[in-house]
Amino acid sequence: MIDPEFAVQPERGEDSRALRALAEEIFGPGRFARTAHRVRESAPIAADLSLTAWRGGDLAGSIRFSAIRVGARPGALLLGPLMVAVQWTGKGCGRVLISDGLDLARTHGYALVLLVGDLPYYERFGFARVPLGQITLPGPVDPARLLAVELVDGASQNFEGLVGGASAPRGTR
Repeated sequence: MIDPEFAVQPERGEDSRALRALAEEIFGPGRFARTAHRVRESAPIAADLSLTAWRGGDLAGSIRFSAIRVGARPGALLLGPLMVAVQWTGKGCGRVLISDGLDLARTHGYALVLLVGDLPYYERFGFARVPLGQITLPGPVDPARLLAVELVDGASQNFEGLVGGASAPRGTR
């Protein structure tokens, strides 16, 4: 059953403790070794796009985006982490965070969003597999899990190469 009663708001500084606890609960300490996490270490968080979802005063989930460049080209984002508390999994929290986050990224002028994830979940938001070798991450990633969605029609053809952190755009931290 989908629950539409999530209050989505911009991430605030006072959310950091709850966000760390949620990340530990969902991903555990192994999250620091993942390639996507290593990219995020060198890429500024696009703070204007970081969202949290609340239900009854409790943190239900969050989404963050990091500003990246692909090759030498800026204008792309790496989605992640997307976190949903276990009790809200399958209830629409992730769906509303992704939809709102992508809409916000589009209004901020980004052209492409990448992520490492499962196609059957993310394809409903327009994500598709990146053609083999077109875009690479600086570490091991299953190529079938490297996904992208165009926020501007035809944008994917303009992005090719290694992903790295972009210079900090407005609203980053």
